[in-house]
Amino acid sequence: MSFVWTSLLVLLLWVPVLVLIYVWMQRRRRDLNARYGNMSWATNAGGSKLGSRRHIPPMFFLAGITVLLFSLARPQATISLPRLEGTVILTFDVSGSMAADDLKPTRIEAAKAAASQFVKNQPSSVLIGVVAFSDGGLAVQPPTDNRNETLDTIERLVPRRGTSIGNGILVALNTIAVSEGDPAILKTSALSDSPEPVAEPQGWYPSAVIVLLTDGENNQDPDPIAAADLAADLGVRLYTVGVGSPEGIDLNVEGFVVHTQLNEEMLRAVSDITGGQYYNAANEEELFRIYNDLKPRLAVRTEEMEITSILAGIGMLTFLIGGAISFLWFGRLP
Repeated sequence: MSFVWTSLLVLLLWVPVLVLIYVWMQRRRRDLNARYGNMSWATNAGGSKLGSRRHIPPMFFLAGITVLLFSLARPQATISLPRLEGTVILTFDVSGSMAADDLKPTRIEAAKAAASQFVKNQPSSVLIGVVAFSDGGLAVQPPTDNRNETLDTIERLVPRRGTSIGNGILVALNTIAVSEGDPAILKTSALSDSPEPVAEPQGWYPSAVIVLLTDGENNQDPDPIAAADLAADLGVRLYTVGVGSPEGIDLNVEGFVVHTQLNEEMLRAVSDITGGQYYNAANEEELFRIYNDLKPRLAVRTEEMEITSILAGIGMLTFLIGGAISFLWFGRLP
């Protein structure tokens, strides 16, 4: 147990002083009784003797005073509490193909709306970060419990250029590691066509989840499968959300007609490697259901909690018990 105001524990020295005062008062009463023969202080309202029972109410009052003096130091106890916790990295594909309107108003706007609803529904113990990727990865919001910051970040996302799903996964993993106080896992160039040997993972993050929203057309290095392997080594589950349709749609990009379609096979492989799950978000309603299905894990964590209010309540209850006993036996307060 620790204390916020340790210096106030000196007030407990008043407890033995109060005990000495009470003992002195009892002796003085006995001396007065021996001198004048007045025994009213040791009898109840009916005139019967109370004996040692007369000391019980003062003991309750002394205990209450002790607890209240102790609570003034603001004690903190280490307790184990079950709580929903974890880190969720919302990883958005902001490539040009996410501007397709097969989801209304567009793929990226539908994904942003569902993500915003997910953020609002999460308990404060879950940290949420945002990563955007197109032909590279960019961590735009570190994990935080500030929901307004996360929602503002999601709202600012707009479609950009090509698609590098591997980079998106890597930046999300780096963001998780840094938020846990570890160094970044590796540079995004480490998973190129000819990757250099990668050092052993420096952390293990089983309570972290990456939610990857993409239309699934990867056209940039590094390999998403290799990035998923690294996520699995770190204990990070990867949930992939396919935004769009396998049949695809034609987009007009800067005067050119580009056909874009969902690569479900690759997204399934990425999620299966990490123990996650693939979802096909065929419409806005499906996107909302996906986010409702992603639940943080229940964990038991030890943490320091201030128990001043609890002790103050115990002290007041002790006073009430002592007062009730005194009224029942004496017809008065001690």
